[in-house]
Amino acid sequence: MKFICLVYNEEQKLDALSEDELGALVGECGGWVRALEKNGHHITSMGLQSVRTATTVRRRNGKPTVTDGPFAETKEQLGGFSLIDARDLNEALRIAAELPAARLGSVEVRPVLEPGAELTTALDRKVAAAMRRKER
Repeated sequence: MKFICLVYNEEQKLDALSEDELGALVGECGGWVRALEKNGHHITSMGLQSVRTATTVRRRNGKPTVTDGPFAETKEQLGGFSLIDARDLNEALRIAAELPAARLGSVEVRPVLEPGAELTTALDRKVAAAMRRKER
């Protein structure tokens, strides 16, 4: 199964790190990725630029609107992601808990909506059914 690990952090906390502390954290995250690559769990990982570079697009009543910044006002912002392959949610959570960035922020783990995935919510089943109809 594929899982997305969404890495959230507070930019203030990152900014407060010294260059050496930040370099060490980035190096540890790179080591986490290399370990996942060795055991076949890693698909891809990417960091995101600062939330200050974000732009949000909405389409309401047929008209697009564009605003600066993220959609939601929260303490933690999305800072990056990793797409991993794991046997099940428990293994995905174990893998995500080892991500060094989790010490500073949080990691949200979600199964990817893909063919053959076990769908546990009514909304996921509805979306998957719509995707299957569209593929025909």
